[in-house]
Amino acid sequence: MYYKGEGIRQDYEKAFYWYEKSANQGLAMAQNNLGAMYYNGRGVRQNKKVAKEYFGKACDNGYQDGCNNYRILNEQGY
Repeated sequence: MYYKGEGIRQDYEKAFYWYEKSANQGLAMAQNNLGAMYYNGRGVRQNKKVAKEYFGKACDNGYQDGCNNYRILNEQGY
């Protein structure tokens, strides 16, 4: 909701807060979305190595998009 600005003002910092909280509880989609925030530098300083770590966690938890994103970064040398 905060990431896309649906019905409210877009706020990447709040989106990051909630994704991180959910990711730390093991929610794979949040792990993938947090990786995307690091990958794109939205709400946080861009860091593709950290993005890859979160994509890997999402993949380990069964989220296919996380696996796809992890593979892409791996092929890019991150």
